[in-house]
Amino acid sequence: MANKFIQVIDLTSSPAKKQREAQEQHQEPENALPEATFDGLPDALQRAVHAAGWSSLMPVQSKAIPYALDRRDLIVQSRTGSGKTGAFLLPLFELLDPSKRAAQALILAPTRELARQTYQQFEAMNEGLDAEQQLSSVLVYGGTRYNDQIDAFKRGTHVVIGTPGRILDHLQRGTLDLEALKVLILDEADEMLSMGFYPDMLELKRYLSPGERYSYMYSATMPYKVQVLGEVFLNDPEILRIGHVSVDTMEHRYMVLSPMDKNSTLVRLIELQNPDSAIIFANTRRQVDFVARMLHNYGFDVQGLSGDLKQRDRERIVKRLKAGELRFLVATDVAARGIDISDLGHIFQYDVPQDPEYYVHRAGRTARAGKSGVNYTLVTMAEVNSLLRIGSRYDIDLERVEPPTQEAVEERVSERVTALLETRTRQATDVMRERVKKLTPYVEQLIDNERIKLLALLVDEFYHASLHGTTNQEATADSAEVPEFEVVREKLEAHFKSKSLLNQDRIDRFIPMIRNLIAEEEPQPLARVLDDFLTSDLDARGPEALAEKEDRSYRKRGNGGGGNRGGGRGRRRKR
Repeated sequence: MANKFIQVIDLTSSPAKKQREAQEQHQEPENALPEATFDGLPDALQRAVHAAGWSSLMPVQSKAIPYALDRRDLIVQSRTGSGKTGAFLLPLFELLDPSKRAAQALILAPTRELARQTYQQFEAMNEGLDAEQQLSSVLVYGGTRYNDQIDAFKRGTHVVIGTPGRILDHLQRGTLDLEALKVLILDEADEMLSMGFYPDMLELKRYLSPGERYSYMYSATMPYKVQVLGEVFLNDPEILRIGHVSVDTMEHRYMVLSPMDKNSTLVRLIELQNPDSAIIFANTRRQVDFVARMLHNYGFDVQGLSGDLKQRDRERIVKRLKAGELRFLVATDVAARGIDISDLGHIFQYDVPQDPEYYVHRAGRTARAGKSGVNYTLVTMAEVNSLLRIGSRYDIDLERVEPPTQEAVEERVSERVTALLETRTRQATDVMRERVKKLTPYVEQLIDNERIKLLALLVDEFYHASLHGTTNQEATADSAEVPEFEVVREKLEAHFKSKSLLNQDRIDRFIPMIRNLIAEEEPQPLARVLDDFLTSDLDARGPEALAEKEDRSYRKRGNGGGGNRGGGRGRRRKR
């Protein structure tokens, strides 16, 4: 049986251009419905459109709304900014019952900002309706007070809009009931997975009642995990693709940078995209050693692969990558030959390859077996023409994008780590909860200008360990008793001073998030991280010894030579 998600696109041969042109056409479900028009909408929806300030429906709205009103589960693939939000909000005014004060619609978004925008757009539409037709809504996301959200649930709200982590918190606490749920909407599903919400999503599904429910998923891209997510949450979903979208193939993006900005941009890209795994290509063995060391010093799980490695070392590294035990591989073109990772979603090219054919071979490491992928190339001004000639030669559409800003990365990381902290807090045993309760006042004493960096260091270590799957989930205490505050403070200060690979910028970015949690009276996740530190054997073995052990292990795996050991932002700092 053919996979309805898969359409294989050949980007290396002459038919590529025709295939891409065909790809730009809409793809509709079987038994397609006629497009919606403004005049054909129910009265309530027409008034909601006017209230939103629109003069007509956008293509994704005209196409998707009839399927929602027909109560058919649907996956919609359309570019960001195409009007998807209106496409799934407008039908709610027809599908939900205003007289029933219960949560009838749940809209899950990947970030606080997107959830906030959705909430604001819904409220604007709602204002255009008569009082008896209006629906109440509540905005729910992490890092904010629970009480306001709980009060809204108690009053009875029709539409719940929020991020998966905090929604799951309320479900587990019993403060949110989804028994009356009629509509489930997953917005920007690909971004939801990038934020690391996949485990929370699967856990959240346990709280969805088996009764009749209409589900809709919207995504700009369709990687494998998004396909799985659709099959898990939707009932025999149909597929609707709007406009020029990437259908189970690769996107080619490039950024024009000064040579000095390549390291920081690569780090920001990886943090923003948060891929499960990726290959970073460089032209020379020396560059491979340098980039691998730089990423390693920054805290990433990475190995270098170049032609001078012994065969058994190469085989061991490739085996780890294929088994999912290694997250990032930095490699030369020659060394990467023969590597076939079917689920690889990202390729990063540190520079333009010297041989044009190598670009195709590099990019071809992703988007295999009909799956999606994205290829980023970091380009200097001197290399732009070389890259454009490659694109022209192989009929590849190259999209120039701006490098991510540090502010955008910090906001994304802050949201991601807040969700991870809340997940970690939900996993606490009764003894852990008692310890967290006793440690909470300690957290509040550690937020002055100097001591707050001690907490930021723990959050940074927790975040990077979580990304690499190395958090100590088994770290537990037999007793609910905790040390005195001064003992805890001394342990933290000793830990901070002993760090030989301390990246101050990486640590400082968590300070605003910590202050926000305290201001919102939600210090428990921070107390949970503090408890992890106290109950683990990290401080017993000595962080200095642990860092040196990790460094020796990295060199032993074949990455000891070449390049600048400091590696840009991950530069070793003496204390």
